[in-house]
Amino acid sequence: MEDITDLTGAVLQAQSRDRDADAEARAATGPRPPPAPASPTTTMAKEDNKTPAQSDWKQFIYNPRSGEFLGRTASSWALILLFYLVFYGFLAGLFTLTMWVMLQTLDDSVPKYRDRVSSPGLMISPKSAGLEIPFKQSDARTYDLYVKALHTFLVPYNDSKQLKNEACAPGLYFMQDQPVEKKSCRFNRTSLGPCSGIEDPMFGYSTGSPCVIIKMNRIIGLLPQGNPKINCTSKRDDVALQYYPENGKLDLMYYPYYGKKTHVNYVQPLVAVKITPSNTNSTEPIVLECKIHGSPNLRNEDERDKFLGRVTFRVQIGE
Repeated sequence: MEDITDLTGAVLQAQSRDRDADAEARAATGPRPPPAPASPTTTMAKEDNKTPAQSDWKQFIYNPRSGEFLGRTASSWALILLFYLVFYGFLAGLFTLTMWVMLQTLDDSVPKYRDRVSSPGLMISPKSAGLEIPFKQSDARTYDLYVKALHTFLVPYNDSKQLKNEACAPGLYFMQDQPVEKKSCRFNRTSLGPCSGIEDPMFGYSTGSPCVIIKMNRIIGLLPQGNPKINCTSKRDDVALQYYPENGKLDLMYYPYYGKKTHVNYVQPLVAVKITPSNTNSTEPIVLECKIHGSPNLRNEDERDKFLGRVTFRVQIGE
């Protein structure tokens, strides 16, 4: 035990002597110079060693050793592009074939599914906001727009345009079975009498007896039964109503309608109503309700649709 203690003491004394010798040597030689700066090559090597992720990313984009771009060789890219070209080409061909088969089931002139009501509605011309026609017979500026609208509306009914249509037998349906372009029956503008705009270009507005033209909307394949006509009622008792054609008749020869593409020159029949109040001093508006009558398969009453088989409008005549 004493031997170990003596050995430890000898080691500590030797270390103390070495430290003293190093201190004396540093004092004799002066301060130690600073370490030399690292060379650029050494710095770049250290930076490369510090960012291995950047090196891996560059290798992924393009690997010069294997010739891979984004992890695939040129042949691998060619094969995958060819696969997608064939795959999407097949899908496009399948879609085209499906559309072609579906289109073969459709008629170009008649819609396959029709969700409209089977009974037509009525509308007037001139058509104004709220179906109100206010004007002063002494001021042409108040009814000039109405007159222009009526002339424009009646252009397809000019005799020059109706010459290409057929002179059909009245009172009979004009049935056509041939698949070619359908013929149309004539409806001459002159059949509207004083409301045609030919005898009186002002349509009676300048004299306080205005004309309003009523049309029934088109419905493909509609065959009105009976003797359809349009009849109007006024809430004022002092108003006389005249109809053109006579009795407001809608002749059966204008039906059925075969569609816009097939029935190119078709024009629906019109009924003109000439409104003549006997009391010219009254400023009370004339409220008219016009309905389809005389046809059992044409409805004129529906609380949810105020235009189904009927139309209500107001005429306000001022001096």
